[in-house]
Amino acid sequence: MQCPYCEAYGSKVIDSRSSEGGCSIRRRRECLKCGGRFTSYERVEKTGRLMVIKKDGSRVPFASQKILIGIQAACGKRPIPEERKLQIVREVEETVYRLHEREVQSMEIGQLVAGLLRTTDQIAFVRYASEYQSFDSIEDVEETIKELKDMPPPVEGQNELFPSE
Repeated sequence: MQCPYCEAYGSKVIDSRSSEGGCSIRRRRECLKCGGRFTSYERVEKTGRLMVIKKDGSRVPFASQKILIGIQAACGKRPIPEERKLQIVREVEETVYRLHEREVQSMEIGQLVAGLLRTTDQIAFVRYASEYQSFDSIEDVEETIKELKDMPPPVEGQNELFPSE
């Protein structure tokens, strides 16, 4: 592992934790050369390939990078840290792998992302929802905004679209 501070190779693991879904491992490390501390993430690769069923019925391999691209587009110039965007991707990925072995509907992934964006930034939520819900009119957008205003503020860390998670 290369140190992000002095770029030397070689570090020792101080702390290691498995994520809730078991899809990744978070490790706190200390550089053997400069003593700087940093965090690394390791992702567990699944042997079976999870397929995403799109709206048209076609199937494509699950790719967390596509989720990140959608989140970045929705967030635009909003003041949302990149780490939060990556955290949303990790949470969605862990949930999807925990709940599905072979296939998952793209709409379910969209709902997971939208729920996490709602707790992060309401503007990013509306932008994202406009894509995955395929609004047909301005009334559809108004209805989503009205529902957003009528909803109680979310509890931090809880995805209201899937409250049992």
